[in-house]
Amino acid sequence: MASVADSTERRDALVERLFLNAVGAFDLFSVYLGDRLGLYRVIADDGPLTSAELADAAGVHERYAREWLEHQAASELLDVDANEGERRFSLPEGHREALLDVSSLNYVAPLGRAVLASVRPLDALVAAFRTGEGVPYADYGEDLHEGQAAFTRPLFENLLGSEWLPAVPELHQRLLADPAARVADIACGQGRSSIEMARAYPKVVVDGIDSDHASIEAARKNLERTGVEERVGFQERDAADAELVGRYDLVTIFEALHDMSYPVEVLRAARGLLGDGGMMLIGDERTEEEFTAPASEVERLYYGFSVFHCLPVGMVGEGAAGTGTVIRAETVKRYADEAGFSSCEVLPIEHDFWRFYLLKP
Repeated sequence: MASVADSTERRDALVERLFLNAVGAFDLFSVYLGDRLGLYRVIADDGPLTSAELADAAGVHERYAREWLEHQAASELLDVDANEGERRFSLPEGHREALLDVSSLNYVAPLGRAVLASVRPLDALVAAFRTGEGVPYADYGEDLHEGQAAFTRPLFENLLGSEWLPAVPELHQRLLADPAARVADIACGQGRSSIEMARAYPKVVVDGIDSDHASIEAARKNLERTGVEERVGFQERDAADAELVGRYDLVTIFEALHDMSYPVEVLRAARGLLGDGGMMLIGDERTEEEFTAPASEVERLYYGFSVFHCLPVGMVGEGAAGTGTVIRAETVKRYADEAGFSSCEVLPIEHDFWRFYLLKP
């Protein structure tokens, strides 16, 4: 039985932890404002700046700019130099990459968008907890798919074609060979994965498929002037469309299976898209092998996204699977088996956040 001293110590630790969590939450939401309003870009290009100069250059109100700048400096997100009573703010060395370099693996600014979007329909989530219903993807707004696309873009640009796909020899060789391989990129979102596969493999033809209208529109815009427009197309359609049956050598799903209300049905449809010798590649969260408590920071982040977004969207519809972000390897294997795949192999691709699976009919 815990002593009074132990109980007091744990109470005090919790109070301090939640206080610091609140401080960190406001830091993250402040980063969201700097990202969304373009404030970091202006400071990086024209700084050091006063609040009046930032307001004028970014098209925001000076009083809001001043408070945001002071909060940023107080939180050591920006540097401040006060000469002759005039405060000028600038980006510290190293912060530019983390906050502005959209192709860097260290680009962390989109986390603000993703977290804020996840809590946006909070009242609907409270109701869903009581009814057991889901919260539709559309209720999360554009910040959700914008944030997710921005967060995964560096992964696709830096790793998909240079490390991840080449790490699967039989898949890599098929994508290089004649005749040109056809790829169906299911739940392609804003299309970065489809584009990067085509860039890495000069012969492949990629069809990006997604049911979200806004994402497909963004994908088509992202495709412009990429040099692969003739080999990549984006379609707002159901992957189970009978016209697509047997057309593809590779079907991919990246960081989307855990969000789907009916993952087995989607995998079954994906299997139907494959021609002779076709394969399926899934990239999803690298969770722990089993539930552990206390858990790592990454696992805690996954649970946070799951409670507020991924589980609610995966609970939409009668008989929904309700998988959630914390999708274990055994769950993916079970879904693959139920969908009729003969094998589901966890691939030896090392990454802090993603685990990869190769499925064969």
